[in-house]
Amino acid sequence: MPAVAWFRRDLRLGDNPALGAAAGADGAVVPLFVVDPALWEPASDVRRAYLVESLHSLDDALGGQLLLQHGDPVARVVEVARAAGATQVHAASDFGPYGVRRDAAVRAALAEQGIELVLTGSPYAVAPGRVTKDDGTSYRVYTPFYRAWMRHGWRDPAPDVAADWLMPVECHGYPERPDLPFALPPAGEAAALAHWDDFRRSRLAAYDDTRNLPALDGTSTMGHHLKWGEIHPRTILAELGDSAGEETFRKEIAWREFYADVLAQRPDSGRRSMDARFDDDFGWDSGPEADARFEAWAAGRTGFPFVDAGMRQLLAEGWMHNRVRMVVASFLVKDLHLPWQRGAAHFMRWLRDGDLASNSHGWQWTAGCGTDASPYHRVFNPVGQGEKFDPDGDYVRRYVPELAHLPGKTAHAPWDVLGGYDQGYPERIVDHAAERLDALERLAAMKAAAS
Repeated sequence: MPAVAWFRRDLRLGDNPALGAAAGADGAVVPLFVVDPALWEPASDVRRAYLVESLHSLDDALGGQLLLQHGDPVARVVEVARAAGATQVHAASDFGPYGVRRDAAVRAALAEQGIELVLTGSPYAVAPGRVTKDDGTSYRVYTPFYRAWMRHGWRDPAPDVAADWLMPVECHGYPERPDLPFALPPAGEAAALAHWDDFRRSRLAAYDDTRNLPALDGTSTMGHHLKWGEIHPRTILAELGDSAGEETFRKEIAWREFYADVLAQRPDSGRRSMDARFDDDFGWDSGPEADARFEAWAAGRTGFPFVDAGMRQLLAEGWMHNRVRMVVASFLVKDLHLPWQRGAAHFMRWLRDGDLASNSHGWQWTAGCGTDASPYHRVFNPVGQGEKFDPDGDYVRRYVPELAHLPGKTAHAPWDVLGGYDQGYPERIVDHAAERLDALERLAAMKAAAS
């Protein structure tokens, strides 16, 4: 009897335990993807466009047999399973706030028809909730989580699957792909595996030394492939050794899993601060002047070159270097005194690898209100960070053409150079030293109010 394989964040055929479980009975499988309005409509154009391309790649791998349905999964999954005569629908577990609610509703609707929802595996090497303290509670700090995660370990990659693909109802076709002002990288499983292989062979050995230097091609840029499950982290982990670069990269995979675990335990933390005082009692700026400063930040026109280079990279590529993400986040929260949620929403609008858990908790780390947080009183100096991690100014000149005439690290401080503003670069919108003191005073006031 055929089964339904319901693809969600696992758009691949290899190392896919849920697909293997679906094919386990007699090998007849309905490969289904539901374009869910609850996820599609609020998604950014960047993520929509990438998803469409990833679905095309999956469809090609399936020989054109991917069954695309549009609508509420509660109705669509049941309809497809009944049409196929399936008694089981197989999928990987989803631990996001919406995914948990959706799967509960689909499970109940299927059960009314005598059909079982079987969840096998997850988008993570170690599923959220598996790594706990001795008392059974979840971790709030990354380092002990990482040690426990390593002790727990993970399965080997799942074997390849052979199946006969079925399409028992009419395919609704692809959703419309939005036009973007930039090109996306190749999508799909084959592209993910090729990209990982290239990084592993050419840049992984130096990863520990180069990952913080945005002018270099030193990071993996695997985030969008992991976001959509075009490659499983278990596949990557299976090929990592113990060199400094490999160990550092393994820790980056663990950060992704830590934040997924935190979100699963605290679903509200995708939108709310883990430390509620930062939402309720901090006194963030608002009004027309605050909005104007936010728009300058979003457009990369703050007058601080390293910040502006990062924000312009985001608009030009749908991606930003991770070191720079921390700097621009600190600037928004601690120089402009705006809540992290505004920045997180802007990131989710433009990032091709936008992931709720990693994005929200990365922002909270910088804002000082989340788990394992960088303390709020740690304020990144946007000039010092640029001079340290972009010492020759190459990153700034790449994305801020108004400063291309400034040599070396002088690109980080055009106010100190004769003719630094000749090409139209904007003046600084704030005084960093003054805003740093203001941020610390606000923190002290929040603490005093709570005592």
